[in-house]
Amino acid sequence: MRFVDHPTGNYRFLPGIAPYSCGVVSSPGFEIVNVTFQRPVAYRTGFERIASSLHEQGRPKAALCAISLRSPRPYSFQGFADFNAEYTSILECWGVFVDGTNPIARTNVAPVSVPPSEPVLYGFSFTKPCPGDRPPTFVVAGAGELPEGILSRDEIVALGDTSPRGLAIKARFVMDLMECRLGGLGLAWSTVSCANVYTAHSITELVPEVILSRMGAAAIHGVHWHFSRPPIEEIEFEMDLRGTSTELGYN
Repeated sequence: MRFVDHPTGNYRFLPGIAPYSCGVVSSPGFEIVNVTFQRPVAYRTGFERIASSLHEQGRPKAALCAISLRSPRPYSFQGFADFNAEYTSILECWGVFVDGTNPIARTNVAPVSVPPSEPVLYGFSFTKPCPGDRPPTFVVAGAGELPEGILSRDEIVALGDTSPRGLAIKARFVMDLMECRLGGLGLAWSTVSCANVYTAHSITELVPEVILSRMGAAAIHGVHWHFSRPPIEEIEFEMDLRGTSTELGYN
């Protein structure tokens, strides 16, 4: 995958598909800061909160590099496309695209327990200056068991198979995707500080052999299981990753 420098955002990104990039990594002299909202807000209002937060930090809108959303329920493929069209139009208005390409990494999942009544902003990430000797920080976008760059029901890995074997096949496929994206950003598992899993199925059997065994030294941080479904119907297992040193919580 082609690595692209954002000309004004102080990060580099791996192009993905129209709604999001595959991941972002900080440029030298900058770090990626991750923000989580204690009380998520309606996502359109959320962009206003992001703009206000960036202004307070003395950062331009172009410093926004990742978005985390929560949805009421998984979408159909068409519903997902409709939502993405609205979402990307906001980013286009922000002027953050690079030569027509969306650089913003994204995770969008549907909580099983106490889901929101509308799509909400759960968090975001942005770049800010830091000492030049700091290691790079990054966000790998969420991905489920679909081949890179494809949004088609027929391409879902182990479609309809939620048996332990089917889930293991799905999880291994997603781990491969995560590893490929890490490599595309010039990084390795050892740089991961947080690995998130999004599924409504138990991951007890998957954690030791399928997930942690692949993570090497980063396995010390464990894995965070969010009892949530991926954003599209019939996709069952999703992950995202980040390697950050600054984590902020907003009310």
